[in-house]
Amino acid sequence: MARLTKAQRAWRPGMPKKRRSTKVMFASVVLALEAFVAFFATLAVFGLRAKDMSQPLILVAGIVLSIVLISACAFVSRKWGPTLGWILQLVLIAAGFLEPMMFVIGVLFALAWWYALRTGIRIDRENARRDREQAEWDQSHPTKPVN
Repeated sequence: MARLTKAQRAWRPGMPKKRRSTKVMFASVVLALEAFVAFFATLAVFGLRAKDMSQPLILVAGIVLSIVLISACAFVSRKWGPTLGWILQLVLIAAGFLEPMMFVIGVLFALAWWYALRTGIRIDRENARRDREQAEWDQSHPTKPVN
């Protein structure tokens, strides 16, 4: 028999579906895209700087950074998640010391991260207000049972 998650065990017929956080979705998309960029930047640095630096070090560092960026998606909803995201933005910008174009890419992703958090928080507030107003409306205008 399959194990049920906590949310599945708590579910009852007629329960409204919990709304997903837009901030978490936006921030996760940015982190996932950064993971791909980090992986491809690793390949670029590997190809351009293979004689200057240790090849295994380049590959391991880039793959670890990509994995950390993907893993950070799981923590965006935690209180410290956005702070972790900002730290990862700085790491991506610092990759510019290995490949100068990463300064530009890192800053652009930092702007995307800021925008994702800012806009996601605004949309989540609007959705909470809209849900609250809908609940008040539903409470003051009960539906008549269909016979």
